[in-house]
Amino acid sequence: MTEALIVGAGPAGSAAAIGLARSGAQVLLLERARETGDALCGGFLSWQTLARLEAIGIAADTLGGQRVTGVRLFAGKRMSEARLPEAALGVSRHRLDSVLQVAAETAGAGLERGVHATAIADGSVQTRDGAALAASAIFLAAGKHGFRGFAREPAAWQRSDPVMGLRLRLPTHPALERLVGEAVELHLFDRGYAGLVRQEDGSSNLCLAVHKSRLDEAGGDPGALLRVLGDALPRLGERLAFADWSRGVDAIGHVPYGWRTADTAPGLFRLGDQAGVIPSLAGEGMGLAVASADAAVAAWRRGGGDAAPEYQRALAARMARPFALANLVWRLGENPRTAGPMTAAASLFPSLVRIASRTTRIRSG
Repeated sequence: MTEALIVGAGPAGSAAAIGLARSGAQVLLLERARETGDALCGGFLSWQTLARLEAIGIAADTLGGQRVTGVRLFAGKRMSEARLPEAALGVSRHRLDSVLQVAAETAGAGLERGVHATAIADGSVQTRDGAALAASAIFLAAGKHGFRGFAREPAAWQRSDPVMGLRLRLPTHPALERLVGEAVELHLFDRGYAGLVRQEDGSSNLCLAVHKSRLDEAGGDPGALLRVLGDALPRLGERLAFADWSRGVDAIGHVPYGWRTADTAPGLFRLGDQAGVIPSLAGEGMGLAVASADAAVAAWRRGGGDAAPEYQRALAARMARPFALANLVWRLGENPRTAGPMTAAASLFPSLVRIASRTTRIRSG
C-alpha cells in the first residue's frame, strides 16, 4: 500500500511530497492536469514563504522571480506607498509549480498526471475512471476548486453576494515595468480589489477578487468589468492600457475567502486552500500552502495518519489571527466609505502597512 497519497500537485501538494519522500515514505502525487498550468493567482511569495521554500531546498534564485520590496495602495485619487518588512518575490504559478514538481520527483515521489480524483472515503481516493487508490495517509491539496464531500462555506456576508476570482496577464512592456517597479500594487474599488505584481518573465499578473453583483453590473463579462474599472480608476487604467485583450480574462467562481477548518478525520490531512482560504490581498496564499505542507509532514513523522486531527486543529489556530486581520482589511478596502481613509492612514503611517504585512503571515508551528 502507498504510504502517502497526495491529491493535487500544486505548491501545497508538491511541498508535502518533497518532505514525505525525504522522510522515507512511499509517496504518490495525483494531478488532474496533464501539463503544468498557470493558476489564476498566488504569484506573490513573501520573505517568510521564501525561507520555508529554502528549507526544503528551493532557493529563491532557482525560481528567478521579480524582486518585490514595496506595497502600493490605491483608492480613488488617494495613494500610499510603503516598504515591505523584507524583500519578497513575484513568480508565476507555472514556474513555481514546475520547480516544486521536479523537486518532488527528484526526492523520490511518484507523479501521475491526468488523474481526476472525485472522492475520498475509507482510506482511499476514488478517481473518475473508477479506480480506488488506498493509502495509510491521504493529503488533500486540491487548491481553490471545491472537492466533493468537503464543503467550504463562505462567511454569512458573502453568501448572498459570492466572490469571484479573475486574472488578466499584462504583457512585458518597458513603460509598465517602470510604473510597477519593485512593488506589489493593490487597487481598491467598490466590492472588490485588484492586485498587480510583476513576474519572472517581465509580464505582470493582475488578479481581482470581486463580488458577483459587481460583475453582474458589467453584464457578467470580466473584460467589460475591467474596462469599466479602468475608466473609473485612472491608475488602474494606466496599467490596463498595456493589456492584450485577445488573451481573455481567466475566472473562478465562488471563492470562499476567509473560510478555514479545524476538522478532519484520522488519516486525512487538509492542506492549503482545502484547509483555509486567506483573502488574496494579504499575499499569503502560497505562504499557507507551504506552511500547511510543512506542518502536515512534521505531524505525519510524529504519528502517521492518526496525527491528522491534531494537525488540523493546530493549523486552524495558527490561521486565526492572520485571517482575522486580512478579512478586516478586505472589508475596509472594498467599501468606498472606508477605503480612502484607510489609504490615507497608510500614507501617513507607513509602519501600519509593515505591521499588517507581518501580522498576516502564517506563523511557524
